[in-house]
Amino acid sequence: MTSSPRYTYPFATSPDIIRAHQKDAYFSGVLLEQLSTILRKAKGARYAHTYTSETRVASELLYLCLTTLIGNRTLGEEYCDIIQVEGEHGRLPALGRRAGYILSCILGPYGLAKILPTFRKRIRAKLESNLKRYGRQHARAQQAAKERAGTTKPIPTPLGARLHNYILRNLDTITSPAPIYALSLATFYFSGSYYHLSKRIWNLRYIFTRTVPASDNRAGYEVLGVLLVLQMAVQAYLHLQNTLSPSAPNPGMLGAGNVTSAVVGGGVEVSLDPNAYSANNALLFDTPAVSSSTAPSELQKWTHTPSSTNPRYELGEDNDTMAWIGGGNRKCTLCLEGMKDPSVTTCGHVFCWACISDWAREKPECPLCRQSCLVQHVLPLRG
Repeated sequence: MTSSPRYTYPFATSPDIIRAHQKDAYFSGVLLEQLSTILRKAKGARYAHTYTSETRVASELLYLCLTTLIGNRTLGEEYCDIIQVEGEHGRLPALGRRAGYILSCILGPYGLAKILPTFRKRIRAKLESNLKRYGRQHARAQQAAKERAGTTKPIPTPLGARLHNYILRNLDTITSPAPIYALSLATFYFSGSYYHLSKRIWNLRYIFTRTVPASDNRAGYEVLGVLLVLQMAVQAYLHLQNTLSPSAPNPGMLGAGNVTSAVVGGGVEVSLDPNAYSANNALLFDTPAVSSSTAPSELQKWTHTPSSTNPRYELGEDNDTMAWIGGGNRKCTLCLEGMKDPSVTTCGHVFCWACISDWAREKPECPLCRQSCLVQHVLPLRG
């Protein structure tokens, strides 16, 4: 008696995998809205806005724990008739592998977002210190050469100084995981497997749970892979061109007159160029959100700005501060209280300074009209 051959389920194609993840992202977003509503009613709007990132992480963890962790398929996987398996073996993933995937997929990016700013501050401060030391050595060597030979011919910048300067100018790019994510995504477009980097790490693939007819030919996304590779190649070319160009700014020439930036407390780099408006935005993004504590913040210490326990302008219903703001518009739509230090966005909407600052740090768009709203573009009003 001969046994019938075992049926092998085909691997899922890239369109089905992407469609499943889009469905999962939709349902995770619905769960995020529900959690945000509960948090807003329990703790208030300002508290909910402050912890937007944590709420998003909690919603994604809850969604995957209720589906993938306990061995069930997600709603997106059910919609596309696919299921996760271990690599080429086709076995259902074990609990440890599923838990590792969830932690690396959700907590990994969140942890990096919290760790990288502090790490960059420390590296930037160290590099600045080393460049100052190289500058003193370079100045002494230049002076010694002038005294010996009587010439003012400049001495080439040491290799170590040029290397430190290159790392300092490109620190954000060097320490960013974005290129790794882009390379992993381009590989997925070509191969059709491992949509997320965490799935590639834990060797998780998808197979169909149904028979796929031979006539059901799905087009892949190889074109997107080619476009993504071309984009990375162009970016690499422009980076090399900017780095190797003789006209590129070279702070590695370490004379005292060529210092273009300084590092203030906490390792935040501040441009000394009065026209470099955007270069000083690190003071806004690398410091904590506005606190109601009486203790001065790190930013106030660095900039020698006195702290105040009370807002400078407070729009109550029984005072005439900024009377030109109508009675129906004197409450902040984020905290639902009278505005404290009212500030206007580029689209013309007015909020409390603390409320809109917290909001724009987490989500750079206006809460009302959804237009772009960067922290550095919020303008405090003065009566």
